[in-house]
Parts: sequence; C-alpha cells; structure tokens
Amino acid sequence: MSFLTTFYVALFYLATVLFVLGLARKITQYAKTPAPLKIPTTPAPTTASGVALRMAREVVLFESLFKSNKWIWILGWMFHVGLALVLLRHGRYFVAEPGFVLTTVQPFGIYGGIAMVAGLLALWGRRIVVERIRYITGPSDHLMLALLVGIGISGLGMKFVAHTDIIAVKAFFLGLMYFDPQPLPSDPALLVHLFLVAVLMIVFPISKLLHAPGVFFSPTRNQIDNPRERRHLAPWAASLDK
Repeated sequence: MSFLTTFYVALFYLATVLFVLGLARKITQYAKTPAPLKIPTTPAPTTASGVALRMAREVVLFESLFKSNKWIWILGWMFHVGLALVLLRHGRYFVAEPGFVLTTVQPFGIYGGIAMVAGLLALWGRRIVVERIRYITGPSDHLMLALLVGIGISGLGMKFVAHTDIIAVKAFFLGLMYFDPQPLPSDPALLVHLFLVAVLMIVFPISKLLHAPGVFFSPTRNQIDNPRERRHLAPWAASLDK
C-alpha cells in the first residue's frame, strides 16, 4: 500500500473507534444522569404512547422550533433533511449490491447535498448577522459549521467539478469493513472530503452535535405529564426517602 492509503486506513479506523466509544460513553452518561424533577414542557402527553409520538414529531418535524421561529425551522430542516438524504446516498459505498432504496435515493441525495450546504451557510450567516445570536456564538460553533460546510462543498465539488473514481472509493471502504485495505484514489477533493469526515467523526462525541442523541434523554420531552397520578422519584433519591 502507498503511504497515502495507509494514512487514510489508519485515520478511519481511529476515527471509527473514537466515534463509537465516545458516543457510547456519552449515551451511557445521559442514561445514568438522574432527573429528580418532573419537568415536561406543557402541554405534555399523559401517556407513554403520547410521549413517543411527541418525540417523533420533535425529531422528524422539529415541532418546537416550528412554533418558535418559522425561518430558522426552514433552514434547520433543509440542513437535516439534506444531510439524511446525503447519508442514504452514501450507503452505496458500504454494500456490495445496493438495493431498491439506495438506488432510488441517488438523485435525491444530490439535491440533498445542495440543500444541506445552503441551509448551513444561512444558519452560519445568522450567527454572524443577528446580534443576540452572535453574542452567544463561540469559536467552536464557527469551527463546527466550517467543518460541515467544508464536507458539503468538497462532496459537491467531486460531483460537479472534479470527478473521482467512485468504484475505487467503494472498494476502499468495503476493504476497510472486511479488513482488506484497497488503494485509495489520490484526487485532492476526495482526500480533503475524507479527511474532514474523519475529523467530524473524531470530534462528534465531544461537540454540540451530541444534541442528536441527547434529545431522546431530555426530561422536558421524554417525561409523561402525570405528577398527580404517580410520584416522580429519581433512583438516587429513593434510597434517601426510606
């Protein structure tokens, strides 16, 4: 193997380990963090099925953001839906024979990439132009937005500007999965794209992007509104209550 291939093989193995272990650690931490108070945001569901439906609306439709700010909802939905389509489109690189879903989503993934970058740039501009948002925006916010925009633009660049050998790219990632590394094309746009993706995987478990799994552990969203019917008592407080 060339030095370039060896470097990217090692980089993606390292990034995958850090991503999986770091994400597992944070999810475990979220799950073990006690919620001593009954604090669902009202009006809240009074049944478990209602909570599940509310969580689904929040995750898929961004219901609370829609009620708060329609423009930010549009931009946020553009980014997240575009990202979902892009991830589905990239699924073809990890399976030998793409099925109906992966084959059908391919053209939509291109539009998703454009929507993703457009939404990100608009949200980034908001953090610069709107004073009250600029005040609470730190360097890490700009760095994460720059990283995501860089990934999106470099990916679109390979589609519309400098094409790469996608067959070789697929062979590279399938080789990683089966611990049989294959040569990686040396196209600059591809190398930049993959490097930024690896960096994102590494920093994800220690970044604000953890709101993705974190929303499922938010007590304002995942609690049933039944304080009169059932006393809420955190596990650590139960021992003190005896």
